[in-house]
Amino acid sequence: MATAQQPWSPGWAGLTTPSEAGAGQEAPAAGPGLPAPGPEGDPAAVAAGSPGAHSGMTTRELQEYWRGEKGDRKPVRLIFDIASARIEEGTPCRFVMYQVVVIQTGSYDSTKAVLERRYSDFEALQRGLLRAFPEEMEDVAFPGKRLLGNLAPALIAARSRALAEYLRQLAALRGVRRSRELLDFLTRPELREAFGCLRAGQYARALGALGRAGPLQARLTAHRPAAAAPALCAALLCLRELERPLEAFAAGERALARLRDGHRYLEPLLDAMVRLAGALGRDCAPLQRRLEDCQLRRPGPRGLTLKELAVREYLD
Repeated sequence: MATAQQPWSPGWAGLTTPSEAGAGQEAPAAGPGLPAPGPEGDPAAVAAGSPGAHSGMTTRELQEYWRGEKGDRKPVRLIFDIASARIEEGTPCRFVMYQVVVIQTGSYDSTKAVLERRYSDFEALQRGLLRAFPEEMEDVAFPGKRLLGNLAPALIAARSRALAEYLRQLAALRGVRRSRELLDFLTRPELREAFGCLRAGQYARALGALGRAGPLQARLTAHRPAAAAPALCAALLCLRELERPLEAFAAGERALARLRDGHRYLEPLLDAMVRLAGALGRDCAPLQRRLEDCQLRRPGPRGLTLKELAVREYLD
């Protein structure tokens, strides 16, 4: 029986339709089974008392361990660029749309996400970050607004360079890099589009939007993996409706790996996975046992289905 590649892992193309192939929607994933270093991979931080499997090592042993780790893997980081800019006809006036390229580097891949944002989107990001990180943002330069000449080619080119540098400065700040504000700026428009298409039954379009935002969201939420589970569940639903059950099951497995007991998505996801496993002729007994355990811990009427839960996301 053919097997499906894991969604949002290197080489997986399940979130692209034939017309979208080659649109630059690569799919990064963190390597399984690797021990997590301390803050920013600092062995001294680990030695200072971080609990875990290596807490019994001496400082020298820890330093040697992390030197070996760093020899095998590079730290994941984000590189930003403004690839192009174009003038759009809007209401009530014209505006500039900037194409932002996010390159995600690491040991396992060096992939990119491409998204488009207006200057007003950058302004909203700056306001949110100033509220959340006033001290960290003191030295971050943000290109100001001009009353006249905003559509002049020279100004657009200069602002493109300044916005790219602004994003690079944000990526250098650990707290900002992991913040809800930056995550929403980079992924929320595409995720809202994806879940809107899911509600409308436009499953292929939803997959296209998920393919643009999902891999980047998963990478940015590695420190809180459950945050990417709704998007993976949406991918499962779309792939199931498009009669691609192997890929749907792979998306579900990826989502299950991110969820802990008690999460609102766990029980409906397990129910959907039991049904998919049965349709694929796979052993569904482990999934069924886990589902029954969840149901025993939550007495009362049956909860929402996976689709009923997913269509409620991003309604604001």
